[in-house]
Order: sequence, then C-alpha cells, then structure tokens
Amino acid sequence: MAEAVPIQGARADRARRTADVLRQQIHAGAYADGLPAENVLAAEFLVSRNTIREALAVLKNEGLIDRGPRVGTHVAQRKYEHGLNTLLGLKETFKNQGEVRNEIRAGMLVAAPPSVARRLRLRAGEHAVFIERLRYLGNLPLSLDLTYLVPDIGTQILGHPLEDNDLFALIERVSGQKLGSASLALEAIPADAHSAATLQVPDGAPLLMLERLTSLDDGRPVDLEYIRMRGDRITMRGSLIRSKP
Repeated sequence: MAEAVPIQGARADRARRTADVLRQQIHAGAYADGLPAENVLAAEFLVSRNTIREALAVLKNEGLIDRGPRVGTHVAQRKYEHGLNTLLGLKETFKNQGEVRNEIRAGMLVAAPPSVARRLRLRAGEHAVFIERLRYLGNLPLSLDLTYLVPDIGTQILGHPLEDNDLFALIERVSGQKLGSASLALEAIPADAHSAATLQVPDGAPLLMLERLTSLDDGRPVDLEYIRMRGDRITMRGSLIRSKP
C-alpha cells in the first residue's frame, strides 16, 4: 500500500476539506462523547493543528459543535435524516426519533391560485383545500408546511384530527386508494422574518425548501406542498442509480 501523503493546498482549502469529512462523521454519530483533541485530529487528517482549528471554527460557525477551554469540543446539536427514496410523511419518517405533532395554523377552502389549479388539474376558479402546519419533533419546530389538496379529498380530511396525523395517511384513508408517486424540487433559501420567527431560527438562516406534488397510484395529482425545513436540523439523503448516458 502506498504511503499516505498530506493533502496539499492553501490552509483554508485544507481546513474546508477537513471540515467536510468531520461534518459527515459527526452526522454518522462518530463523536458521541466529544471530538478528539486537536493533536489527535491533526495526526488523523495529516494536517497541522492550525488547520484543525480552522476546520473546527467552520463547524462552530455552523452551530454544529461547541468548544471551550476546559470542556473540549462537543457536538452542539444533532441533525435528523430525511430520505428522498420513499414517499413518507414526517411522522412516518421520524417514527423512531420522537413524537411528531402538528400545530394547525390554517385549514380552509380557498380559491386555488392558477398555478396550483394547473398542477392539481383543477378548473380555473375551482376551490382547493389549504392547510398550513407548523410541525414539531418533540419540542423542536422542524418544518413549516403549506399544502393544497384537491377539494373532494381535502374537505373530507378537514373532518379528521390533523394534530397527530400525517396527511399522506389521511389521503389514503379517505380516498380508499394508495399514494403512488411524487415529483419534487429541493432548494436552499434564506429564512424570511416570519418563517424565521416561526421556526425559531435567525433571520436569513438557511432553510431547505421542498416543493412536492403527490399523486395517487392511478396518476391523479392530489397534494401540492411547499415545505420549509430547518437546514440546521435536517439532512436530506437518497440513493442514486446511474442511468445510461
């Protein structure tokens, strides 16, 4: 086996690369009892202690770790993994992580905006059911979900308790059909003042914006969602298969 050589380049580049690996190891639960001392990490990554200090400063600025002169370096907060491979509601996704509950901020019949009507295959001017939920994992506000539902299914869902149920399960219950597939888009956006206050993050903090259009197994679109997730507490993960070029 060839002898390992240090990563070359400017110290800022080496620190960034080191931070990327450390971040992944933290998310994987490698440092439950705290991160090793700087000299240990320096030997592991074949970099200087100054490079390790810069890498740890990057992670501290992200809010991922805390550091102190006598307490060492510890993980400040954990991130929760949200899969992209399977169509699941938040309650189903985090069933082993704690209790998911919903604060229902709105639930009503509204005139569907034109773009929403098109995507849900509604006639111009037709109504949709609008539901807004602030979703908690335990006491942590995790996401702010805006949902438009087709009226025949949505009006029935409004008659069910929404505080402790995923909409996906309710859609299947009231429609008598299984959900089939969803198209989605994911992007990073800064938190506006209202979203920041609602999700208890600083103004401008990074949010994951998930736009998802979900259909029944017969192909009928029934659920259009705009979901703001806390970027500091959720990691999106999926498995990809290379297709033929």
